[in-house]
Parts: sequence; structure tokens; C-alpha cells
Amino acid sequence: MNNYLSHKRAAVLARQQRIAEGTAQANHLHAHVTAEGRSGVRRLRIREHQILSDSPYDFAGFNLGPSSPELQLGVLGTCVTHIFEIQAALLQVPLDSISVDVRGTIDPRAGQPGHEATPIWPHDIRYEVQVQSSADDAQLQTLFDAVEKACPILNLLRNPQSIAGSWVRAQASSAQAAASAPHPEAVPA
Repeated sequence: MNNYLSHKRAAVLARQQRIAEGTAQANHLHAHVTAEGRSGVRRLRIREHQILSDSPYDFAGFNLGPSSPELQLGVLGTCVTHIFEIQAALLQVPLDSISVDVRGTIDPRAGQPGHEATPIWPHDIRYEVQVQSSADDAQLQTLFDAVEKACPILNLLRNPQSIAGSWVRAQASSAQAAASAPHPEAVPA
């Protein structure tokens, strides 16, 4: 991992240089999700990548992928891990290995009678970082503090943004329109 961190340090320093020079620009993020008609599986597309999200069997799913709440915990874990790599590279803290374990709770009874106060969102979220390093505890605490300050997803969850939503009526494809049109023989004369 330490060889990778030296490569990461060069990339982070180059990015910081572009920021200082004024040539860095904001990245506009985009994700697109479609529901598969026969299974309800959600296909998440980001750049050239695809991830399937599905429900467990007991919620009419086929268990073909993680649920949305599970993906959220996974996203937190990947971001914390990545920011550990970045900050370790910047602070030159040696890391032999790093792994992040994220846990939380979601209760299907949320909002139901007797559970009106139970959050409908994942809650009691906690993470633990397991680090192998020759660094001393003070260096690792400094690293952890830097990660907590710099991690975008951790800070998003701690300081939520307002989110705007809207809906539009999609136009039926020609195959869908043909399937829903009355059969010519069924039209009264």
C-alpha cells in the first residue's frame, strides 16, 4: 500500500497545483437509474459503470444486489477509505493496510403504528477503520482527524444538503403504445 500512497501523493499534489493555478474546475456528477420491468431490479449507471440494486427475497426482490440503504453505507465506507489514502499520502503517514467496516440500522416498521418516531432512513451509522501502520498513535489520530474533516460523503451525511426533486411524464415508446392501444377488431363500429 505504501507504494500506492507515493503514487497517490503525486496525483494529489498535481491536483493541488491545478487548483492553485486556477485551472481546476468543478466536476458535475451524474447517476442514472432504471427499474427493470420484470424484476424491479434497479440498474445504476455512473460513467461507464453499472451496479445492480435489489431487495432481499422477503421484500419481493431477487437478492441480485445490495439495497439502496446498504449501498449508502458502502459509499460511506469507500469514501472514508479513499480519503484515508489521500490524507496518508499528503501527511506521509505509512499505511500497510486499511479497511473500513460500516454498520447502521434500518427498521421496516418505521412510520407504522407504534413506530411513528422510528426513522425511515438508515440511522445509528458508525464506522471503524482498521489500520496496519508503523506510524505512532499520535500520527494516526492526526490522520483520522484529517479524514473526518475532508471526507465529502461523511460530511454530506453529517451536514445534509437540500435536494430538489421533480417528475415528468415519460413518452411511451412505440412498442408500449402499440401494446396499450385497443385492437382494431375490438373497436365498436
